[in-house]
Amino acid sequence: MQTKMTYITRIAVLAGAAAILMVMELPIVFMPVFLKLDFSEIPAVIGAFALGPMAGCLIVLVKNLIHLSSTQTAGVGEMANFLVGSLFVIPAAWIYKCKKNKTGAVLALLSGTVCMTLTAAVLNYWVLLPLYQAALNFPPEALINMGRAANPHVVDLKTFVVFAIVPFNLFKGIVVSVITLVVYKKISPILH
Repeated sequence: MQTKMTYITRIAVLAGAAAILMVMELPIVFMPVFLKLDFSEIPAVIGAFALGPMAGCLIVLVKNLIHLSSTQTAGVGEMANFLVGSLFVIPAAWIYKCKKNKTGAVLALLSGTVCMTLTAAVLNYWVLLPLYQAALNFPPEALINMGRAANPHVVDLKTFVVFAIVPFNLFKGIVVSVITLVVYKKISPILH
């Protein structure tokens, strides 16, 4: 019973930290205004490395459920964040679980970044962007114009994904990975 309670407590603390980091968004130059960088995946990756892939997914889920109370996207943004965050955390956690050293961590985070970037591109094109448009009554032209304002290469939905979604997720994955590499070993003794 004690270990289960400790596990749940660790997930709750990391999810709380992730929820706080999620509201501290930073705009990124050369990106559409609604694509903002937050550092909320860092506690999820740390939790996934220390406690396993399921813990990482639970942290991503709980932070999005907390954020849902202040949503401006009818829940679509939180669903997107959960899916994309999980696509980063799960492969990273599985690889790190097999090779728990610095090389394994780098490989895990690199794999998580690539997996997140590629699958987020597909999900955004086929599912998430159409959902945003339907839920928020947002015409595709408005989305494309927002992308074009940041990058003149954006001319349609495909180029929006290629020149906005892909670079954003690559950048976010790299930033989260670097910070995780710097802080994980310092924090992991507390989690173990």
